[in-house]
Amino acid sequence: MSSSHCYSSSTMASLSAVSTAQARSSSPSFAFLPNSKPRSRVACALGGVVAEPTAATCVSEPLLLNAVRGKEVERPPVWLMRQAGRYMKSYQDICERYPSFRERSENVDLVVEISLQPWNVFKPDGVILFSDILTPLTGMNIPFDIVKGKGPVIFNPVQTIADVDQVREFTPEGSVPYVGEALKILRKEVDNEAAVLGFVGAPFTLASYVIEGGSSKNFTKIKKLAFSQPKVLHALLEKFATSMAKYIKYQADNGAQVVQIFDSWATELSPEDFEVFSLPYLKQIVDSVKQSHPNLPLILYASGSGGLLERLALTGVDVVSLDWTVDMAEGRRRLGADVAVQGNVDPGVLFGSKEFITKRIHDTVRKAGKGKHILNLGHGIKVGTPEENVAHFFDVAKDIRY
Repeated sequence: MSSSHCYSSSTMASLSAVSTAQARSSSPSFAFLPNSKPRSRVACALGGVVAEPTAATCVSEPLLLNAVRGKEVERPPVWLMRQAGRYMKSYQDICERYPSFRERSENVDLVVEISLQPWNVFKPDGVILFSDILTPLTGMNIPFDIVKGKGPVIFNPVQTIADVDQVREFTPEGSVPYVGEALKILRKEVDNEAAVLGFVGAPFTLASYVIEGGSSKNFTKIKKLAFSQPKVLHALLEKFATSMAKYIKYQADNGAQVVQIFDSWATELSPEDFEVFSLPYLKQIVDSVKQSHPNLPLILYASGSGGLLERLALTGVDVVSLDWTVDMAEGRRRLGADVAVQGNVDPGVLFGSKEFITKRIHDTVRKAGKGKHILNLGHGIKVGTPEENVAHFFDVAKDIRY
């Protein structure tokens, strides 16, 4: 979470011998073809794959979905966390006209405009809804605001079981209809040229905010509750798990083709405590969503998750998003062949030279190996990142060929 001028959120057990050799080799396992053009792969309702659409019954599938599902792709899809936000001049202009983050993120027209800003300029393979993980809180009877210069503020932090009893389960249709409307418009605007992504906050991370009263450095209040009154925390986590499962389904029903779960603060827990206060609720969400939406890819991101990677895979998500503190090749080995990966270039790299950015992109793709990889940063884009360097990142990424 950020407290700067314009707040935005957007938080293999073994490779084959060939893939391992490639990951360890100093030579890239892909080609960089600056003048090549992506070949369109179109899945036809009658079966098979054709190079070009030949009938109205054929519907193209976004590259990102194909990659996550393990289909053959010619390059890794690319999008960036916080790609719609404060580093863009066009977003800063909107901030001047609409200073309130909540107004920007709860107005359909503004949500669509901001979500499409990076799409119109960079054409990423994923277009993520402009919103915030705290957006559902008002609908759960947890008043909050996002204050300029301070970040999120919870007006009545949860401290007791009586407070938990006042928390309502989330009904997205009634509480955040603008989210559904915006997703429908984004699907029409993007028109399957890229995947539309939604996102939610994970139970422990949401609980951290509402118990701490906002952002925290030490997480003393939630840990005090966890270790002295665990039943109170579990009651709150259960409500968040049920509500976020509903929210994911709502987003999918209204156009989201992929949903990312942000458990930004779960890594403040020891592995032992993660298994008690985060993992069961993440599994509950994934199991619930997969029952009704078995083909909806779910991504899980937790910053600083190097010590928890194997446990993140136990949630049942389709993709684990790695931050930059994890070596991509090591992450692949530890997660296993069934789990796709996302990431994981250090956002600070985008302040470097274009040659340096290019090298880091190539290193990351080489280490990830062919397929089941979404190229991304290891965290959101930093404020002040030069837009021309973001453009270079996308240009280099889209010119890669396996």
